[in-house]
Amino acid sequence: MDRAQVDAKIRELAEPFNKKGVTITEETTFQNDLEFDSLTVMDFVAEIEDEFDIIISMNQQAEIENYGQLVDAVCKLQADS
Repeated sequence: MDRAQVDAKIRELAEPFNKKGVTITEETTFQNDLEFDSLTVMDFVAEIEDEFDIIISMNQQAEIENYGQLVDAVCKLQADS
């Protein structure tokens, strides 16, 4: 999967979690813009892990602050697996 395909799939997965209908850009932050709490983040990450058959470690999650970083991380994890 290329980055555009990963991006499109993650946007689909984010839809049910994006309660305020925020327009997601590369710079969109999960905590401030989307107002995800820790439980929402865990559920969202689980969906991504299932969809892409990857594991996003807690350390990796802590480093991901915005949407673009998430897409890059998923692409890298997919390439490494």
